[in-house]
Amino acid sequence: MTTAGAGTAQHHLGARKLLAAPDFRRLLASRLAAQWGDGLFQAGLAGAVLFNPERHSDPLAVAAGFAVLLLPYSVVGPFAGALLDRWDRRRVLVVANLARGLFVLLTAVAVGLGLAGVPLYAAALVVTGVSRFVGSGLSASLPHVVHEDHLVEANAFVTTAGALTAVLGAGCAVGLRELFGAGDGGSGSTTAFAVVGSLAAALLASRFGRGALGPDEVDEPSRTLTAVAHGLLDGARAAWRTPTVAAALLALLAHRAAFGVSLLLTLLLMRHSLEDFGPLKAGLAGLGEVAVAGGAGILLAGLVTDRVVAVLGRRGTVCGALLLAASTQLGLGLPMLLPTILAASFLLTFAGQVVKLCVDAAVQGDIGDEVRGRVFALYDTLFNATQVAAVTAAAAVVPLDGRSPGLVVAATAAYLLGLLGYLLMTRRTTTSAAGA
Repeated sequence: MTTAGAGTAQHHLGARKLLAAPDFRRLLASRLAAQWGDGLFQAGLAGAVLFNPERHSDPLAVAAGFAVLLLPYSVVGPFAGALLDRWDRRRVLVVANLARGLFVLLTAVAVGLGLAGVPLYAAALVVTGVSRFVGSGLSASLPHVVHEDHLVEANAFVTTAGALTAVLGAGCAVGLRELFGAGDGGSGSTTAFAVVGSLAAALLASRFGRGALGPDEVDEPSRTLTAVAHGLLDGARAAWRTPTVAAALLALLAHRAAFGVSLLLTLLLMRHSLEDFGPLKAGLAGLGEVAVAGGAGILLAGLVTDRVVAVLGRRGTVCGALLLAASTQLGLGLPMLLPTILAASFLLTFAGQVVKLCVDAAVQGDIGDEVRGRVFALYDTLFNATQVAAVTAAAAVVPLDGRSPGLVVAATAAYLLGLLGYLLMTRRTTTSAAGA
């Protein structure tokens, strides 16, 4: 298995050799189709709620939107984890993608009819909840198509490609809004296009053989409901028993809390406060620029993380990423100008993606396959619940124009506290090794 310092022992296959494996290509293609659809759906829904001239938004409405998009991952996570360690993951990917496609269309109808509140949020909640089965299933399946010696490299490639494809999907949503219009009808038509990604992902996943994606062993009670009830607890126990995973999760949660605050401020600044700066645009176009800057950060992280881990080890890489994020948050976040916000988006997304890749590698390499799905479910549950909690807390105190230096400082402190917690928890690994 991979360990915190195992990166130095790995050699690099490169994208061409990774893509030479048919099963890897197929799993990657299914992931890209799903994430393109996710990016388009989320951007289409965000445009319908936040930048629709027929609707009004304030900080609490933004927080509600985040809850709709992210909390289902936390609610469904324990169920997804237990079932992914019990059911054929190929079947999960096919059925979940088809179900998601159906509810994408229902959500688009709700948007087009001008529905708000519970009807719209209920449809969107189901879409993002079902997406959790897809995301967890894809992550838990990766070790079945790549040798564990190359998990860091393969995960960096897959995660980076998927994140960039989601950004592309969001960009497609912006373009479709220009074509169909920014009102309810246009927003509904834009959102409906996300069904293409779900259908393509289901078709690609169906081409795997039965059992090809695991699980290899089923360490579950005989009754499914009992398995579901214990899924989250089992994931937590497995993560806690593996210090490299527990510490990495803590670092990532610090990033998500800080990033959630920054994202809320960015949305409010773009809508209410910032003005165009030369060729740079504010408003919805500005959010597109933020997405491009973030995509560039994700791309850079995918290119360099594996090599940085090989030199510094996973521990040094995570520490460096958190320090970079803290300095970026304070230095580029406080001016609250359009150019500095775009630069901060690039660097914060880069740093966060580096941490995420290290977490993914820790879970995939250090956790047994029989419980890996439940750990990924725990990962997603904490990941999204933390961001929603941070956004909601910030929404309660942020001014409408988004100009809040205090929240920028608080986000910086979150990164530093995450670094301290990470260092303290990784000492468990050192202490265990010394006593062995």
